[in-house]
Amino acid sequence: MRFRFSDVLRILSADQVQNANSGHVGMPLGFADVLAVLWSKFYKHNPSQPNWFNRDRFVLSNGHGSAIWYALLHLTGYDLGIEDLKQFRQISSRTPGHPEYGATPGIESTSGPLGLGLAMAVGMAMAEKSLAATYNRPGHCVVDHRTFVCVGDGCLMEGVSHEAVAIASQFGLGKLVVLWDDNEVSIDGPTNHWFGEATYDRFRAYGFKVIESVDGHDEAAISQAIQLALSQDQKPVLIGFRTKIGWGMPSVEGTEKAHGHVDGTAYDQLRQTIKWPYAPFEVPETLRDQFCQKQAGQKYEQSWQQLWQSYQQAYPELATELNRRWNAQVPQNFDQVFADMIEQSSDLADQATRKSLHFCWQQLKPHYPELIGGSADLTDSTGTALPSMPLHEDSTGSLIHFGVREFGMYAVLNGLALHGGFVPFAGTFLVFSDYAKPALRLAAMMKLRVLWVLTHDSIGVGEDGPTHQPIEQLAMLRSIPNVQVWRPCDRYETIVALQQAIAYQGPSCFILSRQKLPQRSLLQPCHKQAKLGAWTFYEPTVSPSGIIIATGSEVALAHDVALALAQKGIGLRVVSMPCEAVFLQQSQAYQDQVLPKGPIRFAIEAASPVSWFRWVDDPNHIFAISQFGQSGPGSQVMASFGFHVSTIMQKIENMLTLRQSKDP
Repeated sequence: MRFRFSDVLRILSADQVQNANSGHVGMPLGFADVLAVLWSKFYKHNPSQPNWFNRDRFVLSNGHGSAIWYALLHLTGYDLGIEDLKQFRQISSRTPGHPEYGATPGIESTSGPLGLGLAMAVGMAMAEKSLAATYNRPGHCVVDHRTFVCVGDGCLMEGVSHEAVAIASQFGLGKLVVLWDDNEVSIDGPTNHWFGEATYDRFRAYGFKVIESVDGHDEAAISQAIQLALSQDQKPVLIGFRTKIGWGMPSVEGTEKAHGHVDGTAYDQLRQTIKWPYAPFEVPETLRDQFCQKQAGQKYEQSWQQLWQSYQQAYPELATELNRRWNAQVPQNFDQVFADMIEQSSDLADQATRKSLHFCWQQLKPHYPELIGGSADLTDSTGTALPSMPLHEDSTGSLIHFGVREFGMYAVLNGLALHGGFVPFAGTFLVFSDYAKPALRLAAMMKLRVLWVLTHDSIGVGEDGPTHQPIEQLAMLRSIPNVQVWRPCDRYETIVALQQAIAYQGPSCFILSRQKLPQRSLLQPCHKQAKLGAWTFYEPTVSPSGIIIATGSEVALAHDVALALAQKGIGLRVVSMPCEAVFLQQSQAYQDQVLPKGPIRFAIEAASPVSWFRWVDDPNHIFAISQFGQSGPGSQVMASFGFHVSTIMQKIENMLTLRQSKDP
């Protein structure tokens, strides 16, 4: 008995959901015909080598339908066995509830928060286009692949989808193909009540090629539509497939009931519809052989390997550089680049750390071509300009103008990092990290090397007022696992932060000042310890009675307080803590060396106090802000919140006196 690829996908998807008694079966049943055609006829991949460089990329933006992706991987020959499918949605399994990058071979991205997968696919397509323009030569198209992304109605409702498709069109990402599961149903019911925009017109207005209203259950029509999409590469493409959610389960088909849990009767109906005679998770070897794509995948890769060998002979320098970038290796003598930056910073006037990072970009880019990025319409304000052509003007360029699209921008960074060959960065104001936090959260889950530049870091922003003065954002960013948040106090710490971030396999945030800061790190004997996340910035000549911990612009303030108290015979150590997460990774011996037990600890940071309760014993010892800011000149705003030498000096002196009076 012969079965269609799509029907076996349906059965294995349903078996996973039913066995787990958890999951989403409606999308896999409704979109199986489309995915079966795509993967069997058009999707260029090699199950035996999931990370083959020139493979096509596939993203399931509506990641709640993950069961069908696992079924696809299993049946086409990836290292994902039937026992893995039986562990769907179980602890530590290779088949988690939503796709997780790194957990399963063949999964290109973590997805599930709707719309984010679409935006990351845009980044992947952008990476392909840039690398192709930079390295391909006539007769040697070694970078030549497409990005396919599946989206549901929910993905297109989310605001990030608007940002993402606008970016895709602006940059002419003609090898991006968006496959829309247009089933007109979401969890709450028929979408005509809340999803009434003219989606096809919307995508045409953005500049997409649109193929609309394809019968998503007619394999010939599906094949024809995808072939038409691939016949051009000047514009990104949207294909709308009209499908029935929960296809094959008459009791729930086409309704919101098919989205999530369905009862056993519905699963029996599916088996009857397909006439499937086998037990759950049972697939005869003849069917496995029929659907396995290992042999075809090996041919794809072998053909490319021949092309690559020819390319290496014809263009050895380009091949060496592309191979280095693809393998995420730093250039030779890379450390010397940073050493030169430090040497050039030895005699520097006061400078904002946003300007310091801009200096770093200018020095680094000629030695590090994989650096790519820009800002959300704030290139000069955030210091994110690169010495290169804008990407939209020249596909070999590295400067990206994202427009005012923070969420889409940082999600695109994830896609660039996932594709490989790039170290992406982008900048906006710290307060606007709220717009983009879900993208950073996914980057942290996937441990992607993406660099977030977040400037205008405190109430020191001044006249723009409380809407633009971050308070709670620093604590929020520090709370995200796997994220390194650097708040440097001057150019030297900025250079150190960038060097450490490039070496770190995960996202890093640079929290940078608008106002000029004194350049004092290089004057301190222990400055090389800044890379350890916290270090003794200033040591008094007498035994310290207390320790002031500070970050960023407040390090200079803490230093001035300590110098002023030293005139009164009161010794205070100043600890600069540019990155708490890195400091916590150091040995307990080093942590105790920097922050020994005994001396009273104080913390100074012009932001929420939440981050500092770990480091001090008394909330009154934290000089922070627990309210929104106010409009006025930056120095005056800082002073109005108590961030002034005389104010903090007096409070610390009083606290030390009080403690001494209580000591036996």
